[in-house]
Amino acid sequence: MKTFLRVVELWVPDQTRMRLEFGGGLYGEGLSAFKAVSEDLHFGYDEGLPGKAWASGHPVILTKFANSYLKRTDQALAAGLTCGVAVPVFAGEFLQAVMVLFCGDDEAHVGAIELWHNDPDISHEMGLVDGYYGAADMFEFNSRHTKFPRGFGLPGRTWKAGLPLIIKDLHDAKSFLRWEDAAKVGINLGVGVPYRTGTDQTWVLTFLSAQATPIARRFEIWIPNESRSALVFRDGDCSAQTDLAALYAEKSIARREGSIGGAWATGMPALNDEFARDGSVAGLEARASGLSRMVALPVMGNSGLDAVLAWYL
Repeated sequence: MKTFLRVVELWVPDQTRMRLEFGGGLYGEGLSAFKAVSEDLHFGYDEGLPGKAWASGHPVILTKFANSYLKRTDQALAAGLTCGVAVPVFAGEFLQAVMVLFCGDDEAHVGAIELWHNDPDISHEMGLVDGYYGAADMFEFNSRHTKFPRGFGLPGRTWKAGLPLIIKDLHDAKSFLRWEDAAKVGINLGVGVPYRTGTDQTWVLTFLSAQATPIARRFEIWIPNESRSALVFRDGDCSAQTDLAALYAEKSIARREGSIGGAWATGMPALNDEFARDGSVAGLEARASGLSRMVALPVMGNSGLDAVLAWYL
């Protein structure tokens, strides 16, 4: 089973902090040539997909590679990659890293990645910046003509919560306003990720996943407990139908423990393809479930970490 997400890369400032260099990556099957090209690249400010996110100061999405600013267009198309998303991670005004995601596609693939945006000076609603939808043409058309007030639909609910959100069984979820369109194409899971900038503007990245071609095999949301002494499980979804809430009941992850605790301690995304070195409860359970690769993305609020969103490929 291929996941909709095929590549996750980390780009970090080099010693001069004037350019970005390769900081690691997770690559699906048949992508070793794309990885080899990537490892030797550098990106300046506003250059390529990582540099564009750095300069923008917010997530960017690129849904068409031909004649675009993507540096690796030929290699990406040869590898069957069809969409790129870059998420910059800042500490104040200073860039820590840029995480880049590439999606793959074939005729059978259904799923979507969307970027939504609200500028309060212009509107009280959130509108679509752009999205990639694979084979879900009608769902794409309707999404491009939909706006969400704060608290409504997956983008609006994520905006209001200020935390990552998971909506399961979308065909039964009236809180997912596009549920009828989603049901027609087999999309059954939605994940929303908020992104705040130093201004009042809000961005929300949404992953919409179909059972046959999931965005990822497992999603988990971990948040600090009341004393901020450990991370506790908040919500999750597993394509193998594992009851994650029962699995993680009464369990926690300490700061710096494993990839998830490391993302909390450093404020940096973490990539993990070796769970043998991850002694956290999440690492142990992932290894027991036969999962092999994980991404941990810290979601930062105004006064520190709000959550860690982990997904497993």
